[in-house]
Amino acid sequence: MNQPLAYIHPEAKIAQNVVIEPFTTIHKNVEIGEGTWIGPNVTIMEGARIGKNCKIFPGASISTLPQDLKFEGEETLTIIGDNTVIRECVTISRGTKDKFKTVVGSNCLLMAYVHIAHDCIVGDHCILANAVQVAGHAIIDDYAIISGASAIHQFCKIGAHVMVSGGSLVRKDVPPYTKAGREPLSYCGINSVGLRRRGFSNEKINEIQDIYRVIYLRGFNNSQALNHLEVNFAPSKELDEIVNFMRNSDRGIMKGIGD
Repeated sequence: MNQPLAYIHPEAKIAQNVVIEPFTTIHKNVEIGEGTWIGPNVTIMEGARIGKNCKIFPGASISTLPQDLKFEGEETLTIIGDNTVIRECVTISRGTKDKFKTVVGSNCLLMAYVHIAHDCIVGDHCILANAVQVAGHAIIDDYAIISGASAIHQFCKIGAHVMVSGGSLVRKDVPPYTKAGREPLSYCGINSVGLRRRGFSNEKINEIQDIYRVIYLRGFNNSQALNHLEVNFAPSKELDEIVNFMRNSDRGIMKGIGD
């Protein structure tokens, strides 16, 4: 859509049926997929790759320069999937030479004032509520929900289907399928409501619950718990995902309540 009150760099690649509202600025080296709506007063800077049928609300800034003193001007990207909604005043920084990209997946909702820093990877179907702040190099897997005003430390990992309570300070990795809350952030059970909504059977939910009873409630340290799970539990996709997440955790996983 030709909008005379918006600035669109002539080298930007804008697909068919894209609506760009007044006073928006779109820099060069930007690609926007068809059917996307860009609201007024949005800034989309170099390196943005925005998918189809997205909605970007007023005041958002996409693919801004990383807030990282090690950044040396390298050419990097910000990649947004299809059908993602980015609400007012969200800021997303592009990558650095660590990953050369920042990624937000498809079918996500980033509510107002969310910040996604450089080199973060956010999966599909994630919801980040108002004022969630995600520091650099963090990874958030599919279907995670981060409640409002939470802050995620750099290099932290949040597993798939996780629910993090509002105002949380995430300093450790949060394993998949769990609920996290309190201060310091602790295991508060599995996200059974979310899993049911996504079609997990009662048997599968019970299996996940039994796995986390071993990890958090049997008095094992992490190595003992993982060894017990691998010896005594039947192999499954969910077990593999939990075990691999814990084995590959650089920052360590959140503790159980009272640990």
